[in-house]
Amino acid sequence: MTRVVDGDTIDVDPGGRVRLIGIDTPEAVDPRRPVECFAKEASAAMGGLVANRTVLLELDPTQGERDTFGRLLRFVWLPSESAATQTPQGARPTLVNFELIARGYAHEFTYNTSYKYRDLFKQAQAHAQRYKLGLWAPETCAGFTARPAPTPRPTR
Repeated sequence: MTRVVDGDTIDVDPGGRVRLIGIDTPEAVDPRRPVECFAKEASAAMGGLVANRTVLLELDPTQGERDTFGRLLRFVWLPSESAATQTPQGARPTLVNFELIARGYAHEFTYNTSYKYRDLFKQAQAHAQRYKLGLWAPETCAGFTARPAPTPRPTR
């Protein structure tokens, strides 16, 4: 089963903490930093895709086994029987990393070296930017997520 840590990190049982390859979402849980613009939405989107579901993890040998924090580096797939995306032919496996970028919840992120799905992820980001989805929308972050999330104003 899967538990969401934030928009780009999950805990899987068995397995441990997993950092999704090729994406970066606004920071939601770093105690040294304020919650960034669209971080809560990105975490909720991750939850909507994977929370309490079985996922498949794909290693990309170009990225190494773990990051500097000891998290597994993986592509995360929803198997076709639990896929969030349907086609006319039925359910198909869903690449969660791609979905988060395409829906505007994550930026494409290349750490040191190119990775297996990089071109696909860059196309997904261009789509989200073009259509001003999620964090690219002018009324949310306009792509600049490093700023703090807006503070809710009290209503009268």
